[in-house]
Amino acid sequence: MGTVLVTGANRGIGLALCRQFHSRGDAVVAVCRESSPSLDALGVRVESGIDVTSDKSVAELAQRLKGTSLDVLINNAGTLSVETLEDMNFETIRRQFEVNSLGPLRVTRALRPCLGQGSKVIIITSQMGSIGEMNAGGYYGYRMSKAAVNVVGVCLAHDLSGAGIAVALLHPGYVSTDMTRHQGTVQPDDSARGLIARIDELTLENSGCFRHANGRSVSW
Repeated sequence: MGTVLVTGANRGIGLALCRQFHSRGDAVVAVCRESSPSLDALGVRVESGIDVTSDKSVAELAQRLKGTSLDVLINNAGTLSVETLEDMNFETIRRQFEVNSLGPLRVTRALRPCLGQGSKVIIITSQMGSIGEMNAGGYYGYRMSKAAVNVVGVCLAHDLSGAGIAVALLHPGYVSTDMTRHQGTVQPDDSARGLIARIDELTLENSGCFRHANGRSVSW
C-alpha cells in the first residue's frame, strides 16, 4: 500500500482513480479546486482550493503536504476547449497551456520534496497530442498543450531518474466525462482500471513512456 495524490480529483477520471486506489487500500490525497459530494463521500483526504495554474496556490499545497511522502503523483487536472481554423480563440488556447502543460510541471516541481526513491510521477495526457497519430485538425489548444506536456514528461523522466523516480505519460482513452460532454466511448471506472495497471507496471526501465490505458505504446 502507498500514498497516491491525484489532481483534478472531484469528478471524471480523477474521481474514479481516487475511488479505486482507496478501495485497494492506498492512502489517497485528492486535490481539486472545489470538492464534490461524490469525492467527499469517499472518505479520503481532500485538499480543495488548489488551482494548478497558480504558483501561489500550488505553493500552498506543497506547504499543506510538508513532510508527506508520496508514492504516486498523478497530474490529472485538465481542460478542453474547441477551436477551429475558422473559429479561433487564443484565450482558450492559452488557458489550456496553463492547465494542461504548465500545471503538471508546476505541481511536480512544487511537490518534489514529497517524492523519493521508488516514487512515480504520472501525467494524464492524450493521444490527441500525438503528432504521429493525428488524423484530423481542429482542437488546436488541446492538441498543442498535450504535445507540450509530453515534452514535460520526457524532461522530467531524465531529470528525476537519478533520484530513482519514474515518469509516465498516459492516455486514458476517449472517456465519457463532463469534459468530453459525455460523448466518450469509455467509462471512467474502466479507464481508471487501465491507468492503474499501467502505473503499477511503471519502472525506471520504462520511464518516459507514452502509453494508452489499454497497454499499447502511443507514438509521439
